[in-house]
Amino acid sequence: MNTKIERLLQAEGENYIFPFLWLHGEEEEVLREYMEAIHSAGIGAVCIESRPHPDFCGPRWWQDLDIIIDEAKQRGMKVWILDDSHFPTGYANGALEQAPAELCRQFLYYSSIEVMGPVKSAQLNVAKHAKYVKNPFEASMFSMRAKKEKRKFEDDTLLSVCAARVDQGFDTATLTDITHLVKDGELVWDIPEGKWIVYVNYLTRNAGSRDGYINMLDKISAGKLIEAVYEPHYARYQAEFGSTIAGFFSDEPELGNGKMNDNKPIGAEQDLPWSVEVEVQLLDRLGENWRSRLPLLWESGNHPDLTAEVRYVYMDIITRLVEENFSRQIGEWCTKRNVEYIGHLIEDNNMHARPGSSLGHFFRGLSGQHMSGIDDIGGQVMPGGELYPKRTVIGERDGEFFHYLLGKLGSSFAAIDPVKNGRTMCEIFGAYGWGEGVRMMKYLVDHFLVRGVNHYVPHAFSAKPYPDPDCPPHFYANGHDPQFRHFGALMRYLNRMCALISDGKRVTPAAILYHAEAEWAGNYMLSQKPAHVLMDHQIDFDIIPSDVFVEQDRFKTRLRDILQVNNQEYKALIIPYSEYITASTAKAILELQQAGCLVLFIDGLPSGILDGEQELLAELSGCKVAALEALAGELQTHAAAELAVEPAFPMLRYLHYRQQSDLYLFTNENMAETFRGTVTVPIQGAVYGYDVWNNTLHEVQADPVDGGTALRLEIPPYQSVVIVFDHAGATGITTPMSSDEELVLKEGWTMSLASAVEYPHFHDEQAISGFTSIGLKYPEFSGFIRYENDVSVPAWNRAVLVIEDAFEGVEVFINDQSAGIQVAPPFRFDISKLLNPGENTVRIEVATTLEREQYFSPLNQGSIFAAFIKAPFLQPTGIMGEVKIRGQY
Repeated sequence: MNTKIERLLQAEGENYIFPFLWLHGEEEEVLREYMEAIHSAGIGAVCIESRPHPDFCGPRWWQDLDIIIDEAKQRGMKVWILDDSHFPTGYANGALEQAPAELCRQFLYYSSIEVMGPVKSAQLNVAKHAKYVKNPFEASMFSMRAKKEKRKFEDDTLLSVCAARVDQGFDTATLTDITHLVKDGELVWDIPEGKWIVYVNYLTRNAGSRDGYINMLDKISAGKLIEAVYEPHYARYQAEFGSTIAGFFSDEPELGNGKMNDNKPIGAEQDLPWSVEVEVQLLDRLGENWRSRLPLLWESGNHPDLTAEVRYVYMDIITRLVEENFSRQIGEWCTKRNVEYIGHLIEDNNMHARPGSSLGHFFRGLSGQHMSGIDDIGGQVMPGGELYPKRTVIGERDGEFFHYLLGKLGSSFAAIDPVKNGRTMCEIFGAYGWGEGVRMMKYLVDHFLVRGVNHYVPHAFSAKPYPDPDCPPHFYANGHDPQFRHFGALMRYLNRMCALISDGKRVTPAAILYHAEAEWAGNYMLSQKPAHVLMDHQIDFDIIPSDVFVEQDRFKTRLRDILQVNNQEYKALIIPYSEYITASTAKAILELQQAGCLVLFIDGLPSGILDGEQELLAELSGCKVAALEALAGELQTHAAAELAVEPAFPMLRYLHYRQQSDLYLFTNENMAETFRGTVTVPIQGAVYGYDVWNNTLHEVQADPVDGGTALRLEIPPYQSVVIVFDHAGATGITTPMSSDEELVLKEGWTMSLASAVEYPHFHDEQAISGFTSIGLKYPEFSGFIRYENDVSVPAWNRAVLVIEDAFEGVEVFINDQSAGIQVAPPFRFDISKLLNPGENTVRIEVATTLEREQYFSPLNQGSIFAAFIKAPFLQPTGIMGEVKIRGQY
């Protein structure tokens, strides 16, 4: 038998969860209470978030962290530390507020002036234009730290002056560097005939979204974060590093150009990140005339190949500098001190391949981290939200990105980077509002589990007195959370699930090329487009960057009849439409194709090669091209698809994991329809099912077929099924129950209420004639709803109690003995061992969210955090539909 499952059945296993605990300077007893609460939920670690703390790295911080570490040691827990005093990571606890200007962020920007020629000795005050001037009509930007005035820098510097003719559009061939004509801040130029545009390119520290933050492109500046945060923690807790202290967490570091939360690709109107190192590398890669080409960072021009080259080279430089100076510098520091470095950048709506609020390249931005990392907050992933755009607290959302790419970005990097050892972290649950309960949380964790994510940072425990309006929901909430025991049941389920998909490898038949370079250079297709097609046809995949072809030793890349990256083996490589690809990628494609690996270009071949070697285009002309809508069929034809599903069910998701034995995880993401059908897998042999929620084994209906096994499955909405190909050994396996009789419990019910702090002392007991939303009668109530009844049953050998639907956490008691907790439909409870022939007492306790209590609270009327509290529709509360017992003799 799989030894890991054997351990899980004995309630043994590792911890994969480390929730945020927000510290505000609370009293010692509060901190100890929260550590006890977190541990009681089956969680073995915590990530301390300093954002709201008044004295980060000061005496009060060390006092509070001493308490947390002491509690963690007593409970055998680990401690992670969020690595800055303010969100996002990069403020370096204020180390750059008054630092020398050369350590602060710097940006490239321009002023442009149109002029008609010919004109002799035309004059332009360049000094006036080589300065950043904030738009007086620009709205002030929200910041996590309230600062009255933005620092004013006096070192705006002219970089170059160049001109291009624009009679018939931007004529790239006429780009001319006229910087040498500038004397004492004034340009004197004989303007040639025609219409011209003059670009005054300058460097400034006054642009960007935040001052006082490190420059990710400068090694010394980026190192200030280590000096200000990492080193003081090491000085105080060196003995705990690698034991109680597990490591540090970076939260959404950014390049910081443009306006806060802009989502602009290269080529859009925005200032751009800069450093001395960028200048040195541009000279090396673009040559002596690099300054004259800077306008192509914003202007497309009539020579697309040159524009593509300039934009690609610039983005390649800055993302490599982020990788080297920020991500790897911190990762290497942590490795030397026996702790790990984790976190995530902003991926939202394709930001992951852009500057601004992110780091320009998902894989390079996380390169130094020991886990891959993503986050899901604020309504990014939503039941039924795959395609339609929807406004949330974070603004418009690209449902296709969040549902088809986000999770796979994370698990892909974990799979292909040897340093990450298959580990992906997801920050999850935060800022969905008080209406998010365990039902939604179950959907969310299943969504990411089936995409291979195996470590989680629930957002968040807040030690501030309830209700803290900051990005709810908050777990436990000083004892006010009715669903906290149910949350604990979910966390235990999550730990078991994570154990199943750790320490081995995912089996993924296909690889999709990451679209970053294609987006930087020209026309392109987002990676989620082919991902969408494959996922809906149950063809699993990883997203791989072109870096795997450049750094083959680092990624352990092998180009044969299959593409091997680290331990992953891909039968097919898919190239989303790219007007341009890199030479290293083109060469790898040709080598793979010659070796017999299937390579598919989607919707067309590239028309240009970045970084030279244009002759490769002719060699690529024989490569196979497939339309996006034909992609799944092509892969199935070439045996690059693993499963056969009958009937077709686009919302069925799967993961194939191999460690000791082959395991399949299936999840139904259709919120309205149960999957009933056959899934044929290419594995044969003994097989059983593992009910991860109830921690039991059961029989699986399976038929051997040629080369595989046909699994007959029934998966309701909100549910997942785990199938293990292995011998179950001596462990007991339950057989499917046949329902001989069904008893619908309609009459005799009483109902009573209790808030979480009142529990288990219920009140307002009353007889009810049926099950309807309690919210209709008690619209402001949040807490526990207790239903009680006396029931007479025959002498059944087996019995299950079924609740049609409920909102939302449900615990059933038979004769005062708990039959367990369920948090999502269908609510089925095995009561075989608790039911007596004859009379029995049935008690059902339904725990609501805190949504209604907070929705109607006068404290929240007009609150700036109302978006986190008020939903367009309130959820029902209590049991909805029938309650029945099904019995078998």
